[in-house]
Amino acid sequence: MSEKTEKAKELFKQGYNCSQAVLGVFCEELGLDFDTAMKIASSFGGGMGRMREVCGTVSGMFMAAGLAFSSSDISSTEKGVHYKRIQELAKRFKDKNGSIICRELLQGIEASISSIPSERTEKYYKKRPCLELVGDSVEIFEQFLKENSNNLRVK
Repeated sequence: MSEKTEKAKELFKQGYNCSQAVLGVFCEELGLDFDTAMKIASSFGGGMGRMREVCGTVSGMFMAAGLAFSSSDISSTEKGVHYKRIQELAKRFKDKNGSIICRELLQGIEASISSIPSERTEKYYKKRPCLELVGDSVEIFEQFLKENSNNLRVK
């Protein structure tokens, strides 16, 4: 387990949502201060505001990818290149976990749509895969960064 994976899991255990935990370990090296990153990622936990849509860890990974590889170029070519990266990251996560959709990843676990976050108890961590999914997203993105270091837009 990498240092970033351990740190992301610790952020999640501290109470940051899944998206914040993933973006949080990459933000500063990608040019974004931690506080701003936590604000940006705050809406994406629980599958986007606990609506159980796209997994927050995947959203965090996508935000990190935008910081790492994207630019302000709005051309179709540039967008297409970046969207291909995002689709590759989604594929890697899906290949490992079967889905990128929160409610599907939580299948068989009571995970209602509510604005009230679940209490983070020992039972919560034993029952839900979220902590492991945080680690998976960090590991996938770390590997992707290594493979694509020549395309980084950050210095």
